[in-house]
Amino acid sequence: MIDLRETWRIGPVEVPTRLVLAPMAGVSVQAFRRQGRRYGAGLVCSEMVSCAGIEHRNEKTLGYLRVASDEHPLAIQLFGSEPAPMADAARMVEAVGADIVDVNFGCPVKKVTKTGAGAHLLADQDRACRIVHAIAGAVDVPVTVKLRRGVQNGSRAALELGPKLVESGAASLTLHPRSAQQMYTGTADHALTAELVSLVDVPVVASGDVTSRARAQTVLATTGAEAVMVGRGAQGNPWALREIVDGETTEPTREEVAAELVLFVRETVRELGERRASGFLKKFYGWYLGRGRFPKEFKQELLRLDSSEEVERRLLAAAPGAFEIVERLEAEVPSGAELTLELPVSIYGGG
Repeated sequence: MIDLRETWRIGPVEVPTRLVLAPMAGVSVQAFRRQGRRYGAGLVCSEMVSCAGIEHRNEKTLGYLRVASDEHPLAIQLFGSEPAPMADAARMVEAVGADIVDVNFGCPVKKVTKTGAGAHLLADQDRACRIVHAIAGAVDVPVTVKLRRGVQNGSRAALELGPKLVESGAASLTLHPRSAQQMYTGTADHALTAELVSLVDVPVVASGDVTSRARAQTVLATTGAEAVMVGRGAQGNPWALREIVDGETTEPTREEVAAELVLFVRETVRELGERRASGFLKKFYGWYLGRGRFPKEFKQELLRLDSSEEVERRLLAAAPGAFEIVERLEAEVPSGAELTLELPVSIYGGG
């Protein structure tokens, strides 16, 4: 049996467990990443950050560059289609404290691919390699790449591109072996992951359909990958990470669920500000409170409330024992100890 608490390395960066928390658009805010670290993720990743947004100093984009002291090691993921702006963005990502610059060559969403970024670069391998080469030459931290198998169903483009990316300077590759055309349907073909592992001499992270400890063990054993990446399974469910890493199968109590959600709400409001956080948080209520943990009507009630304070009050009223857990959690996790760009706090969208 593979020990998921075993350390591994991406260049000089030591990763304390074999579980990586995936970068997910509209999900991977700092509160999500910090929670992931507490529950066993060895490496956490920001959601993908537009290098054009960084170049134009877009306020919302710069907000993604907030780095907390307790989320290291942290990868900040960039997407773009031009080598020079990507290299400039990578320098800024390194300056704010990221341990790794990750490059997205896998996002299948049209608004990303139509700009020549994301999964589009699986079909433009020369440009993909030039981007990685430019970034690797611009920063001292390791550069990693997340890619899909290819654009079309059945594509094996990743097996051709992967070794070229390593030659260009990639210190690790993450493969989600679905095509961009598949989006999130069907199953991840980890036979392809095993082939990629055999072709490169850098660590490979296996992404896709890792939802349990048994599945993580199987994927690691059959592919030779260094680590597994977990994404949608951790949404509103950090206990899934603990189960994968430690085999801890105890279901959380209602008090524990409510406490983690209260802390998540507080940290998200601190990061995004009340106005942006209120809309952002709505999807998390269903993720946390589902799985039979709370009645459906309760989630609907939270969605109708106007402020995060009201949400917190209702959660603590529904699970009074959560208050003590929240106090303990807040005493254990650092607050406000952040490394950020030397810009006004307002630039990050928070208070």
